[in-house]
Amino acid sequence: MNTFKALSALLTYPTQALKDGMPEIESILRSCGNLPAGAREQLNLLTTSFANDNLYDLQEAYTDLFDRTRSLSLHLFEHVHGESRDRGQAMVDLQNHYAEHGVEIDANELPDFLPLFLEFLSLLPPTEASTLLGKPISIITALGERLRKRQSPYQGVFQALVALSSAMPLKEEVSALLALPDASPDDLAALDAAWEDEPVEFGPNALSCKDDLVTKVRAGRRPAPGVKAQSHKPVIQYSTGGGHA
Repeated sequence: MNTFKALSALLTYPTQALKDGMPEIESILRSCGNLPAGAREQLNLLTTSFANDNLYDLQEAYTDLFDRTRSLSLHLFEHVHGESRDRGQAMVDLQNHYAEHGVEIDANELPDFLPLFLEFLSLLPPTEASTLLGKPISIITALGERLRKRQSPYQGVFQALVALSSAMPLKEEVSALLALPDASPDDLAALDAAWEDEPVEFGPNALSCKDDLVTKVRAGRRPAPGVKAQSHKPVIQYSTGGGHA
């Protein structure tokens, strides 16, 4: 679905090429009939910002939100496993799921990076994509709520994803995620305290592979080795023809 690819692009690190592509992204989003009015309003604010704002300002805002704010990490398994060994196996399982569909990813990106996940969904039939999106929908909902509290138009991307998912977010999972530390990147004392928190868990068991995206929250742990702020870009490489992009 082109909608997933457009939403994926909006969550990548701002570049001049992305700014130049805003008319096409706006056209794709306008053609999607499944987005609620609130999401459309926020998405319009976001695309207008991309089109009109200084690139440096866009990059600084992105870095503050998604690279420097741990609770807004776009690496989904960070919200599920922290740095535990379970995360490594979940990464392997998700990457294998990509490979089963003929998709290889660049070695510079992790499989659980949300823009990458959305780009993968754009290759799937709509029903399958909507079902797979439902796996981490509680995480996505919590991220959207945190962005709403910050009055960031990026919230529109997450509101749109909730609307496109076949599953509803689970209230108890969303509440558990929102109860975790959500410090500003400028609040150094709060950030130090957040790193020391004990893990918080909910749900009876944590599943592995692609179904593992959201049945357990583990927090207060340092990111897995190799996770760091970086300039992200679309990283899927297609090894087979066809698809539903």
